[in-house]
Amino acid sequence: MLSAKLKIQLLRNCILGLQSQLLSKSSYMPGRFYSHQESLPHLPVPQLQQTLKKYLKTIRPLVNDADFQKTQIIVEEFGKSNGLGEQLQKVLVERSNEKENWLSDWWLEQAYLLSRASVVIYCSPSVSFPRYNFQGTLGQVQQAAKVISAILDYKIDIDNEALPVEKLGGKPLCMDQYYRVLSSCRIPGTEKDDINSFSRAFKPPQHISVVYRNNFFELVVYHADGTPLSVKELEIQLQRIVDSVTTEVPPVGILSSLDRDRWAKAYRSLVGDASNQASVKSIQQSIFTLCLDRSDSSSNKNWRSDFALNCLHGGGSQLNTGNRWFDKTIQMVVDENGGVGLVYEHAPAEGPPIAALLDHVYKFCENIQNESGSAMDLPSPKALPFNISPDLSTRIQEASETIDDFYKTIKLEVVDFKEFGKDFIKSQKMSPDSFIQIALQLTYWRLHKKQPATYESASLRQFRLGRTDTIRSCSNESQNFVENVDLPNLQVAEKNKLLKDAVTAHRQYVGEAVTGQGIDRHLLGFRLAAADAGLPAPDIIKDDSYKRAMHFNLSTSQVPSKADLCMAFGPAVLDGYGVCYNPKDSKILVAISTFDSYPDYDSKTFSEELFKAFCDMRDILISGSAKL
Repeated sequence: MLSAKLKIQLLRNCILGLQSQLLSKSSYMPGRFYSHQESLPHLPVPQLQQTLKKYLKTIRPLVNDADFQKTQIIVEEFGKSNGLGEQLQKVLVERSNEKENWLSDWWLEQAYLLSRASVVIYCSPSVSFPRYNFQGTLGQVQQAAKVISAILDYKIDIDNEALPVEKLGGKPLCMDQYYRVLSSCRIPGTEKDDINSFSRAFKPPQHISVVYRNNFFELVVYHADGTPLSVKELEIQLQRIVDSVTTEVPPVGILSSLDRDRWAKAYRSLVGDASNQASVKSIQQSIFTLCLDRSDSSSNKNWRSDFALNCLHGGGSQLNTGNRWFDKTIQMVVDENGGVGLVYEHAPAEGPPIAALLDHVYKFCENIQNESGSAMDLPSPKALPFNISPDLSTRIQEASETIDDFYKTIKLEVVDFKEFGKDFIKSQKMSPDSFIQIALQLTYWRLHKKQPATYESASLRQFRLGRTDTIRSCSNESQNFVENVDLPNLQVAEKNKLLKDAVTAHRQYVGEAVTGQGIDRHLLGFRLAAADAGLPAPDIIKDDSYKRAMHFNLSTSQVPSKADLCMAFGPAVLDGYGVCYNPKDSKILVAISTFDSYPDYDSKTFSEELFKAFCDMRDILISGSAKL
């Protein structure tokens, strides 16, 4: 029996089919999603003096007195009447009057498309599910079929523009990113990449791409009448793919792990062959990519951490890095040992749209019913061949050597803190996010005895096409707390006050950042406005204090989900940590990454010290309350 929303989808397909006979692609009629978008406010440009004052406040814990005094002079000069700051501010205000969002295009280019680093580890996060109870290829195929079916079910709401509008503090949020994660792909380019989205094409994709032992396939996942294949039919098709692969082929997908300049050159060589071009086009246009991975037999002791790493980078040329197309926005990973997860290319979307998709996948897979199906009327999955020239063979070998050297340098711990969760923190009338951020500050101080430049992602989705700004969690208040809390003579009441002051300061910064009053994107705007005018970067950007502030020793993000999912990503700098967390009612899921370049920066040590900070802060709150 067809579900209600599938019936709606089929009716919509019929209507669109009639429209397609009358309308050109350029005359697509916007629906409810676009009506919602148009109701959202535009991102404001913060006041110049407000940003300069806050900037000085945020860098104060990070620099010494001499550097701070130097920066004060530079900031004063930049902000003086009729100075460069006022001129650039005027440019930004004019830009905001002309565009839907004065920042979004710039941010997409600066943060992603102009970056020449590999997307692997540096950019693309992974997400791991709790371990499933299946083993071997049969269980892998059965679970993968459920995952495909779950995403196709979610896609119905995307196609119908029926995703529920999220709200924050009663205010509706921009949903644009949710409609960009499927049927999209990054395209490597010289100097600058591009993103192609095919979901609004005249004939939207009807297939996914599947990769198994480095072999790519095109799998059509809809019947001719528009209904999706059943789970059983998907199992049959996936088993056909597995059975058809008798040997591994050169890992063409590993080329996408290269830095963007080398990948762009390899890409031009790859698509110079007509057959290769057709195969690449099929992958790029697919709804998403499914990676049927092999398992590392040694990965049982620290399974979740190891599996999250495998999703992140593939485990090298001898495991699964060639079993990827890292430019694809959504790559679902299912291995032979109970592992389900994802790696996603970050440019089209932040974490929350991915978490929403995966929450749906997790719930759908838990509740799915067994279905019947037959392969009688199903076309066989289409193998996507690649002709490997001597030049491509050399480039594949170079990519294999590069990733094999690189992937071993990152360490990752995915851990559950089970002493308490967000319920306790809320009972103390505190924001769980702010509590966790101050715990990160305390952990870093205890390990390194210095203040960390800290990046936390702040959502700007209250505004049309909003992406992110930066929450700078290292503050004068957090510094005062972490540098004094362990003093032997400090009374509990004083510790309690210092902690609450630090949490309150963080919460205030969050409120300002998510309402468009952060400083980092504003400062970025000054630099880019100057560049557009043919001017050199302002002195405030060239200042050593700014460089210190942008060297993020802590790169962090809160990505909550209903399921026990945990996102992970690499550190922003070699002497730093990448920390992502998912606060649950009675526990906190945390993923912590480090590079091995600096022995003092160790993910396992940091996780242990973070858990101690959590408990110490809890005890301060409980003891402090008892004293009142």
